[in-house]
Amino acid sequence: MQSESARMSSAAEAKFRIDRPNSRARAVKVIALDAPSERIVKELSALPWQRASFLTASAFSGSPQPAGRFSMDGFLADLAGRAKNLVDEVQAADLVVMVATAGESAAAAGLIGEACQAKHVMTTALIIGGASASDETLSKMLSALRPHAMMLVISSADEYIRDMLTALRA
Repeated sequence: MQSESARMSSAAEAKFRIDRPNSRARAVKVIALDAPSERIVKELSALPWQRASFLTASAFSGSPQPAGRFSMDGFLADLAGRAKNLVDEVQAADLVVMVATAGESAAAAGLIGEACQAKHVMTTALIIGGASASDETLSKMLSALRPHAMMLVISSADEYIRDMLTALRA
């Protein structure tokens, strides 16, 4: 008896295979949640990408907005500093990657995560500085990000972040 793998590799089954790549690359939004993670996001943006946008929410990372002053239009900014609408950016994404630094504020992740959940967009949170952070610091960061990310990655080196996002470039 043939194994399932051998049967699927047969000439009879070959006619059912799709021999074309996906019609379009994934639209990825990479968002720095704090000032230190902005450096990594800016470096990554210099690499060749097909459908990735690089944004920052660090201006809102630590300070709550005064009542009546919050705007979805100014919550995010591109790397040139131009204001971007959070809902529009999430709506145009297949995946949102939030980049945070251990020990910094991840307050922006809550609103970004809610917008992603409402629009059914996948989320990943990458935590930089895992090797030098204390267990308590990492625990606080994980607690802040866990409700807002489908996948959490703690990185001990910036290179891991680059490698992980580069795998999405295809």
